[in-house]
Amino acid sequence: MNTQPSIVISAPSGAGKSTIVGALLAKYPQLAFSISACSRPPRGQEQHGVHYYFLDPSEFKHKISEGAFFEWEEVYEGMYYGTLHAELERIWSEGKVVVFDIDVIGGLKVKDKLKDAAISIFIQPPSIAVLEERLRKRQTDTEEKIQVRLAKAEEEMSHAHKFDHVIVNDDLTKAIAEVEQIVLQLIRK
Repeated sequence: MNTQPSIVISAPSGAGKSTIVGALLAKYPQLAFSISACSRPPRGQEQHGVHYYFLDPSEFKHKISEGAFFEWEEVYEGMYYGTLHAELERIWSEGKVVVFDIDVIGGLKVKDKLKDAAISIFIQPPSIAVLEERLRKRQTDTEEKIQVRLAKAEEEMSHAHKFDHVIVNDDLTKAIAEVEQIVLQLIRK
């Protein structure tokens, strides 16, 4: 597989990584979003091939057995997420820098495979209490899901030190600017 510079952005759910990734993509046309595959149904306005490649669980598992994934993870019980080889090849063939908006374990897997071709950035919430407040404000999850996400967030935050950079998102504008400075170093090479 041809590997070119890539940016891995990971965080616990609700830390702001997708907002930060969206800001980067809107400003820098040389970046391209890596659309992940997942085995869950679409939420709200999500569209297949735009936000995710939505696969049913059996189709996802079949693609695993075929070796179609660059990386994959069972993020929550029975809920799979992954990056298809074809997605990376699509972006690299366009001469663009891949931006991964990915769960923490998936992000570490990508960094391990791409080595120095990838810069990894961990977006950390200021605290679990702030993260809980953000998850509740989204109003997209049940109480049970919020508790699962919070428990997972604590575990994910224990991996922050394994990333090249840790950005605390206590002020979104400042966090975007800090990530932008890291990204600019990569895309100006």
